[in-house]
Amino acid sequence: MQLKKSSAEKRLSDFFMDDLPIMEFNPHETVVASDWFVKYKNLRREFMRSLNDSIEDLVFLNLSQDEFMGLIMGRSMPANLSIRFRIPLIWGGKLEIENMFLCRTFPHSYNMDRFIIEQSGNDTIWLPNPAKKVYVPAHTAGGGDGGNATEDRLSQLAAQLAANRGME
Repeated sequence: MQLKKSSAEKRLSDFFMDDLPIMEFNPHETVVASDWFVKYKNLRREFMRSLNDSIEDLVFLNLSQDEFMGLIMGRSMPANLSIRFRIPLIWGGKLEIENMFLCRTFPHSYNMDRFIIEQSGNDTIWLPNPAKKVYVPAHTAGGGDGGNATEDRLSQLAAQLAANRGME
């Protein structure tokens, strides 16, 4: 069944992702280059390093300092995090940082897959398209009284890292 934008947004609401922006897309199968995975591995590291500008969003993922540093240094992906393509490669998506975003694997990436698969065979598909590089649902991003020690600690760490790299 072809979804309208309102029904697609309602379905995302069922997955507790009602704040996730979506884009209308007409899928057309595209041949993916045979060396895509080698290029993806390099781009993945570059994307992870590019998350230096997303510290405010990363703090809501509750990463340990080691996981945080491994992520923004492009060394390792913490457990339960996924890098997703906004437009899948098989539908003509590009191997570019602008076509990628980070989110929790469970439940968010899992539910995004369900959302897309439920639309299979339709002429128009609604794809998740978060505004930022890191998708954190609004209901998990709220802070409480008294500040956020993790955010403060990671912000200081990021500032120090930027200074060490000469990125001030």
